[in-house]
Amino acid sequence: MSRRQRAEIDAMVRRPRPETPRSMEELRAGFRAMMAEMIVPAGIRTRTTTLGDRPAVLVEPAGTPEAGTILYFHGGSYVAGSPETAMSLTGNLVTGTGFRALSPDYRLAPEHPFPAAIEDGLSAYRALLDSGEDPSAIAFAGDSAGGGLTVTTCLAARDAGLPLPAAIVAFSPGLDMTRTGASMDGKAGVDPFFTREGMERTGAMYLAGQDPHQPLLSPAVHADLTGFPPMLLQAGTNEMLLDDSTRMAARAREAGVDVILDVTADVPHVFQAFAGVLDEADEALERAALFLRRRVRAKGLTAG
Repeated sequence: MSRRQRAEIDAMVRRPRPETPRSMEELRAGFRAMMAEMIVPAGIRTRTTTLGDRPAVLVEPAGTPEAGTILYFHGGSYVAGSPETAMSLTGNLVTGTGFRALSPDYRLAPEHPFPAAIEDGLSAYRALLDSGEDPSAIAFAGDSAGGGLTVTTCLAARDAGLPLPAAIVAFSPGLDMTRTGASMDGKAGVDPFFTREGMERTGAMYLAGQDPHQPLLSPAVHADLTGFPPMLLQAGTNEMLLDDSTRMAARAREAGVDVILDVTADVPHVFQAFAGVLDEADEALERAALFLRRRVRAKGLTAG
């Protein structure tokens, strides 16, 4: 592990930002600009497609794909982001596993608040199943808000009577809209990205007046995870959302779900996006790829 690398990343993400609330257009543009600095691995090819009734990006390895599909949900606090902003993460999972990935461009708040993103995630999963993909060939993965969608989409699929995917991988997932985790206060000031005020602002856009005390909004607190597939939760110690992962892991264990809680010291929210410049990011993505390779058992690959 490199203390110098971690210090440089921390300094980079702490660069001065506007103190006053930005417009939605400025917030989204700022997020795009930040994520455009991340390194996208060579050896992938991409094209736009449709999944369910939403645009999506298909990401494939340069060679012949292995039999398996990653349904990848991008981050952005449910108000920003796109499949393109998460390409460093999606691309590394594709190169690490040999699987293809499909990343839906789900609807964003405040224009489309809860439960629009979950509806789009469920529609994307239905489309994969309807295309003939075996659920044992599919894994859900995502970061931040998209990490939350890996869990809530799985809940929605189970409630709809659909077979569940083979595995879930969540990078720094947001799993508690009640914001009651101890790390929300304990890591305040340590977290270089978030403040409670900022999270409450974007959270209110997604909630649109809904009570956060329900499974599809706060699964780390309220969800019944019975029957869930194996889960890998990765987080860093320098993030306010750390306890979203620790409490989800405890809840999964209580439900008899195989779960790995993978916490890395002194790294920020979605540190995996810094692959290529942070050793811990590369190592975490390698562990995530190994987890997926061991759990996805595809019978065949359907055309995308």
